[in-house]
Amino acid sequence: MAVDAAITVFRQEVVAQFEVSRSWLAGATTKESMMRGYSAVFLVSGSNGETAVTRGVNGDIPYSGNQNTQVTVTLKERHAAKSMSGFNIFASQGNQTGQLKKGVVNIIARDTDLTILAALANATQDFGTGTMDLTTILGARAILGNNQVPTQEVDNMFGIISPAAEAYMLQIPEFTSADYVDIKPFAGAATIQYRRWAGINWIVSPLVTGVGTSSELLYIWHRDALGYAINVGEDSVYAGFNAEQGRNWARAEVYHEAVVLQNSGIIKITHDGSGFAAT
Repeated sequence: MAVDAAITVFRQEVVAQFEVSRSWLAGATTKESMMRGYSAVFLVSGSNGETAVTRGVNGDIPYSGNQNTQVTVTLKERHAAKSMSGFNIFASQGNQTGQLKKGVVNIIARDTDLTILAALANATQDFGTGTMDLTTILGARAILGNNQVPTQEVDNMFGIISPAAEAYMLQIPEFTSADYVDIKPFAGAATIQYRRWAGINWIVSPLVTGVGTSSELLYIWHRDALGYAINVGEDSVYAGFNAEQGRNWARAEVYHEAVVLQNSGIIKITHDGSGFAAT
């Protein structure tokens, strides 16, 4: 049936595109905020697992010093930039100016997690293949414990998993108890919540390498195993209008980098997430 004088209504309120728009991993690192500088040096110091000694044959107590390891990370300059002509914004649906600014913020948030994931990929302790199960989780935690990692420090223990890995874990009866625990490390409107279970704060992210394939890379680690340096104020966002060219623009920037501080505190798990891939 034909409609006389039909009209089309364009909704002015924008519907958000499906995308990762916040960083989940920055709070799971040993973080150094820098006022100025090109690189940051993390100091890893300890007794190197030494045991107590008795007096020597000469009656003196033998002394040793601290084992100090300096780990340097060099910051990288990262930018997200978008622009649209004034006419394009005028002629387009929705608040395109606001979307320019929101878009660059989202890009920087994703770059934060991708930077930290790239550092985690340098870890060399591998454990577990196939799909996520109780043996893999507890086995990875046990290896960390064997390495003298203080796994009882539950506020400092983290795991990043794919949506497919979470789907398998939700089939573990014991994992359902995590639904009754909310961990909120940051207050305010941007509160990030982790699901804590088996002494680990779990982060679910579609940004893991190989997501949805048979070679997803997942990690379990202690906060002190991973360093992250970033400029004070973190991402800086700028926006404006170029009158000469008649263009609106938005740009966000961040200076940051991540590094493995203690390889013994990170476990890499190769996971098969292909069982939940769309066909």
